[in-house]
Amino acid sequence: MGSKQGFLFLLLVFCWAIADARNFVSTDIIVTEYVVVAPKLKNNEVCAVCENFTTQAIEYMAENKTQEEIIKTLHHACSQIKVFEEECISLVDYYALLFFNEISKIKPEDFCKEVNLCESSLSYYKSALRTNGNSTCEFCHHMIDEILTKLKDPDAQFEILEMLLKECSKVQNHVQQCKRLVIQYTPLILMNGEKFLEKNDICSAVRACQVSKEPSIESVVPKKASIDA
Repeated sequence: MGSKQGFLFLLLVFCWAIADARNFVSTDIIVTEYVVVAPKLKNNEVCAVCENFTTQAIEYMAENKTQEEIIKTLHHACSQIKVFEEECISLVDYYALLFFNEISKIKPEDFCKEVNLCESSLSYYKSALRTNGNSTCEFCHHMIDEILTKLKDPDAQFEILEMLLKECSKVQNHVQQCKRLVIQYTPLILMNGEKFLEKNDICSAVRACQVSKEPSIESVVPKKASIDA
């Protein structure tokens, strides 16, 4: 399984941990509070903001504590799958290590070019950042908008579903169970992710945007994971 597909599998399992199969409103999430440090900009460019954020994300993901918490959350998600639990845990243990290894190899400057945040075509966003006094906040909202656009794109949704179904063929003795889980839960997860981003001010929660009363991410989401099998 390639790193991209492996990541999508981990994403599905992780989302499973935070998505209630019947009602998104009642979803509870275990979250560790962290603070996003405002990056020092180079000539107020989006490219520089992206590189700084990417660097911080890579450093955060490299911490042993962070990796342990992510794996623990994924294991908890696997426990909800019942008949697929052992295979799920094995896949998480294997691909999580590969995923963290791939993350450590990312070069911020290359990554930002690949996602088109270091190109001249972004002059509009650069202008917006210069006009707005809080470029970190503006960048965060731009990224949320980009994610929402992808979540609403039928082609992107189909691509994710197709990749996950293809990966099911590699789960020996549980191919059909895997495919049923993917078909049943992937659309729900994508829909819940879209609703979550639309209803909550994520940028303020992670302190990318300054507000009179700074909310922690706990104020955006509940504290426990509750999933019905």
